[in-house]
Amino acid sequence: MMRRARGAVAVGVATGALLVAAVPAASAAPVAAPPNTAAGAILIDGTTGATLSSKYGDVKRQGASTTKIMTAAVIIGTPGVDLNKKVTIQQEYLDYVVREGASTAHLKAGATPTVRQLLYGLMLPSGCDAAYALADTFGKGATTAERTKDFIAQMNTKAKALGMTGTTYDSFDGISPTGNNLTTPLDLAKLTKNTMRSTTFQAIVKATSYSSGGTSTDATWYNTNLLIRERPTGYAYPGAIGVKTGTGSTAGKCLVFAATRNGKTVIGVVLNDEERYADAMALMDWALGASTGSGAALQRSNTEPIPDVLD
Repeated sequence: MMRRARGAVAVGVATGALLVAAVPAASAAPVAAPPNTAAGAILIDGTTGATLSSKYGDVKRQGASTTKIMTAAVIIGTPGVDLNKKVTIQQEYLDYVVREGASTAHLKAGATPTVRQLLYGLMLPSGCDAAYALADTFGKGATTAERTKDFIAQMNTKAKALGMTGTTYDSFDGISPTGNNLTTPLDLAKLTKNTMRSTTFQAIVKATSYSSGGTSTDATWYNTNLLIRERPTGYAYPGAIGVKTGTGSTAGKCLVFAATRNGKTVIGVVLNDEERYADAMALMDWALGASTGSGAALQRSNTEPIPDVLD
């Protein structure tokens, strides 16, 4: 999500960088985790939740559009949720993304996508218009402002229930009006592990693309996550199963990632990391064993090779 700066820089009490040695696949002895350039990072076992590697994993930072993992989690976890329910797209949702300079699913005013379609629009192109539509639909209140405020309260309630003690939300999409939309790598990993239990969520974040079905001026939504979205000049990481990108002027480049290989799953987070893809792949190779295929070919660089991926 590209947008102008707003609010304070990330806060938190640093407890020091911690690299926890683990036994990667195909290795008989503990090997230190590879270094990374992230301001904060973590890698956990996707089954047990055990921390494999952590760098300032409990320090609060802005996570930009990684916030949308919680947006999706609240909706998917709503008792009796009807994913086929139709939602009418209001002009306000579209005006919002223009006003904020936010990432968008390019929804059409008056279109009636289903909740399921909006979840794809939320997670693949990282549509803040889709996030607004979902928050307005699943929040309670007489006005849009009341409903979106209630939805954010639901996000905070879920965070508390999951033990995300370093997380507070003031936004349904990561665009923070106060600078207090904060999380930690550890909390994001907890959230992702929990949400990946949903087969609906798994299918969405693993998709390379999805037809918008006429609800958007984009005929097809593509996944902004290059670990998933293989392109002529991009990279698809072997075994990648998700999950979400995020970019902001304060948050920097962020990535929540997951992969399964050789019967083992890992989930990781890098926040404010110019080398987010290279660092993510290095961490996963360390934990899962060296990958083969196009993902292993990614070299470190100061800029990512896909200029049209904005989140």
